[in-house]
Amino acid sequence: MSEPITVLIVDDHAVVRQGVRTLLDMHPDLQVVGEAESAEAALPLVEELVPDVVLLDLVLPGMNGVEATRQMKKISPRTQIVVLTSFAEDEHIFPALRAGALSYLLKDIRPR
Repeated sequence: MSEPITVLIVDDHAVVRQGVRTLLDMHPDLQVVGEAESAEAALPLVEELVPDVVLLDLVLPGMNGVEATRQMKKISPRTQIVVLTSFAEDEHIFPALRAGALSYLLKDIRPR
């Protein structure tokens, strides 16, 4: 069996972080290695943990998800950023993709 995909969850709402963690913990091929409530708190975790994936809220207090994506990709180019957002409009999503995010997930998707 291969190593699990490591995930860092970054969202300013504790209930969202816990919900995402609960969903990911149901998959043995995924391992949540940390959580942060802000981009500023997440940056040192990206450097320390070098997660495979960061699930990153687009709208955060302080540094926003677009700038956080840029900085995380500088710290750990191999880490893939997946933006979590409730905004489906192009003007919210495309800047994050241009900054280096791999993809995005809308927060209103149904869990499987």
